[in-house]
Amino acid sequence: MRILIATVTAGGGHIAAAAALEEAWRALRPDDVIERLDLIKFFSPIHKKVHADGYVKLIELAPELWGMIFGKTDNPKVARAMSKLRRAFPSNSRHKFLKHLQQFQPDVVLCTHYLPLETLGLLRLKEKTPPPLIVSIVTDFEAHALWMDDCVDLYCVATEGTKARLVARGARAENIVPTGIPIAAKFLSKPDPKAVRKHYGLRDDQPVLLVLGGGFGMGPVAEILHELDKVAGQFQTIVVAGRNEKLCRELATHNRQHPTHVLGFATNMHELMAVADLIITKPGGLTSSEALAMGRPLFILNPIPGQEAANSDFLLEHGAATKANRIEDLPFRVEQLLGSRKLGEMAKAAKSLGRPHSAAAVCKEVLGRTTNK
Repeated sequence: MRILIATVTAGGGHIAAAAALEEAWRALRPDDVIERLDLIKFFSPIHKKVHADGYVKLIELAPELWGMIFGKTDNPKVARAMSKLRRAFPSNSRHKFLKHLQQFQPDVVLCTHYLPLETLGLLRLKEKTPPPLIVSIVTDFEAHALWMDDCVDLYCVATEGTKARLVARGARAENIVPTGIPIAAKFLSKPDPKAVRKHYGLRDDQPVLLVLGGGFGMGPVAEILHELDKVAGQFQTIVVAGRNEKLCRELATHNRQHPTHVLGFATNMHELMAVADLIITKPGGLTSSEALAMGRPLFILNPIPGQEAANSDFLLEHGAATKANRIEDLPFRVEQLLGSRKLGEMAKAAKSLGRPHSAAAVCKEVLGRTTNK
């Protein structure tokens, strides 16, 4: 079989989900031809910069505006009209992707971002040869309308609630499977917490807070550490600043009230989560799914309107997270949590929600629908 995994760089989650699917598919069918494609390679230099920098700047400087855009477009009729309008106008990047599809001739296209669906819909209309199976793999706990398209044969979603939302919006129930959000196989492993603590020079007798800035090192990481200095009691902190080298350098120059270990981009997140008693983070779909797979509770600070707010609602509803809307509330809330029964209950709830086999579940569901290949 020929498998195309199509995604777009927009935050780290879509790329990570695509990598997890490639890993899982190769484990199941190592002889298949697999390509992981980031559509941003077809963008012009200006388009690349606007896309890469624009999204980050928008949610950093004007989250309310992003929330408004998210809400206005979260309507199947609006989403279909937008897609139809875009398809009516020539697009060099779309043309390049369409040409690539015609050359590669995939049997299956796995989409971890909604943008490829626009071109795949055109392919479905134009091609006379048997079309590929098109799979929309939603990477948040709530499915925005842009993930829906007439060309989609299968939706793989986070939960039964996500499935219900799509059914309510007109998708066929038999074409929606709650597989979980695809995460890497390493989150199936069971790292030795003592070995990880020893590697990072962490004490065994103090709890660990893991502060995540995401792949781009966004969010008020410096402010979080400043507020954690006010927390009474003993604990130690690991901070992951992502690819934000400037932030990493700035954080490393400060003395802290509590032992603090500052890291850049981390490829061993499963090990860091294994030693964490509490994860302070923005509730991205992938990060949240990884934490749930490791059975770790989350502390959510001021999620941006849109997908983060929806993810936050899911985690709070199921008892796997707690949330503060103001960063100055952090010291009191953390003091109340550390060593409490509630923290243990949150960890138990997180573990019950975890789907560490999610990537393999997606691949097996797709294979079950392509038995003739």
